[in-house]
Amino acid sequence: MVEEAMHDRIRAGVGHDIRRLRRLKRITIKELAAATGRSVGFLSQVERGLSEISVADLQRVTRVLDVPLSWFFINDPAPPAERGHVVRSNARRQVGAREGGLVEELLSPDLGGGFEIFRSVFEPGAEMAVAERRNTEDAGYLVSGRLRLFIEDRVFDLEAGDSFRFSGERYRWHNPWDESTVVIWVISPPFY
Repeated sequence: MVEEAMHDRIRAGVGHDIRRLRRLKRITIKELAAATGRSVGFLSQVERGLSEISVADLQRVTRVLDVPLSWFFINDPAPPAERGHVVRSNARRQVGAREGGLVEELLSPDLGGGFEIFRSVFEPGAEMAVAERRNTEDAGYLVSGRLRLFIEDRVFDLEAGDSFRFSGERYRWHNPWDESTVVIWVISPPFY
């Protein structure tokens, strides 16, 4: 119950931030919907904290609002003495939804350091279909499940206990198996 209430509060915080930024930049919800390819109704539910937004949708929103994705991780519900140092398991900022295939939780206290840490859950069938390259160094550890990782022209089928690292190379991922996969993902410098 407490964890669910915290999750609802965090989801509402992301929606509130979207609405606040949209209004500050004088963008109507209809304009945001057109620019992101999402419906006005869906965005309205996100802004009111009634629906979760996927990582891909949030990235589209950030492009339209011209802010880094990290903007949505700034609200820290921790007590003042813990801020910047501790992230309680029930207070992680979460982005994404099971329906989108990828849910990520920020494990780092904030994005102010030299790296960021995420707990990423890849649902069965989830796929990053188009490879991308970014100016970061990425590393990960598979806590459970399996993940197919594509780095440049190489393919790696990873299992629980395996780890990986790549830097500035084109990559993508796929979970073609019937079980969810949990990865602790580290990115330097912070990308979101």
